[in-house]
Amino acid sequence: MTHTTIEAPITAAVPAPAAPKTRTLLAGGLVAGPLFLGVGIVQGLTRSGFDFTRNAISQLSLGSVGWIQVTSFLLTGVLVLAGSVGVRRALRDEPGGVWAPRLIGAFGASFLLAAAFTADPGGGFPAGAPDARATALSWHGVLHMLSGMLGYLALCTAFFVLARYFASHQQRGWAIGSRLMALGVLAGFAGSSATVVAFTVAAGLGLLWLAAISARLTKA
Repeated sequence: MTHTTIEAPITAAVPAPAAPKTRTLLAGGLVAGPLFLGVGIVQGLTRSGFDFTRNAISQLSLGSVGWIQVTSFLLTGVLVLAGSVGVRRALRDEPGGVWAPRLIGAFGASFLLAAAFTADPGGGFPAGAPDARATALSWHGVLHMLSGMLGYLALCTAFFVLARYFASHQQRGWAIGSRLMALGVLAGFAGSSATVVAFTVAAGLGLLWLAAISARLTKA
């Protein structure tokens, strides 16, 4: 007697979509960048004396309505911290699942510090400030600058860590994009000594790539 064995078809494993709570947390990382940049751009275009070629968005914390930018820093920090928890949940037991959320969390904390320690005036903003960029920084200006530098360094490191995660899942475009974006942000910061525009563009790229990664992880 001949026995016929029917084998079940082999199908490729498809990652399950992120759980609803994880997607909600990841939405923090998705919204943070566009919110911060949108608030900054609107203020920069409407506040008297502000010039994107001479002033950093951080300086919008100064002046009578500086509380708007301070609030933006606080909201962005909280949203990024929520996003870091979402990344931890999405990458659990995956390559990069330990350090990527920690580094993103450090980036979020840097926004809270930036809200607490304001930037120094300069570049003609706010009204009455010297036209030249400040050469001697105040103690709070130093802390503001350090928090931003360390925060973005943590974010760039997170991008390199996440590149490993994407590579392990054969998502080559996302892996290459994460590495290139990290290098682009670092290059922009290096060029900020020559022009503040380089700093602004680099900061914006980092925030937007974080938003893109957060959106991608909701489908992981």
